[in-house]
Amino acid sequence: MTDDRPTTDRAETALLELLADHPLAEIRLAAIAERAGVSLADLRAAYDGPLDILSGFARRIDVAVLAGDDPSMAGESRRERLLDALMRRFDLLAPHRAGLAGLRRSARRDPVLAVHLGRLVIGSQAWILEAAGISSGGLLGRLRAPVLAAALARLAPTFLADEGEGLPKTMAALDAMLADLERLERRARGVLARVPGCRPRAAEAPAEAPEPAAEANVDAVVRGFQ
Repeated sequence: MTDDRPTTDRAETALLELLADHPLAEIRLAAIAERAGVSLADLRAAYDGPLDILSGFARRIDVAVLAGDDPSMAGESRRERLLDALMRRFDLLAPHRAGLAGLRRSARRDPVLAVHLGRLVIGSQAWILEAAGISSGGLLGRLRAPVLAAALARLAPTFLADEGEGLPKTMAALDAMLADLERLERRARGVLARVPGCRPRAAEAPAEAPEPAAEANVDAVVRGFQ
């Protein structure tokens, strides 16, 4: 049967399939081309190398998440919209779990790969936050995507082991994670409100209206990241 998918889709899927059984450092470009059923010339025309293929995969997932935005969610809270967008992302990644697990193993042994993946995940979260109507501007806003990316990295083992229909364990862990991040942001806003010139602007409002700021200090905020 002829594979009518674009070269990019085939190459990205092929790399994820190979990653299920091989470290990224051992995967040759020729093996990716062969697995994808494309010529090495076509692969080169589309990508600069394996890291570029991973970037393309991340971009494809991002586009699918954003394209799948449900207009009926417009009236929901920003937290609910964020939860919905992140679960769409997990649903799209689920067929590639084995490859993503292999990629995670490779990143533990390859600092360059780890940094590249970190940048990709932070970039993805910036788009997802925007889709949920959450600002990434201002002092506090610029921290949201990196903090969300770091929290999702800690949730990865739950997702990779979750084979239930609808990813119920992932959803429960994600909901708890977002609640933790809301509490962390309220503490951070409490700290910034005490620093002259750093009071968050209205445009930097968090996903939900904040509760009255509890007594907090910098150490408490740092502990929230751990």
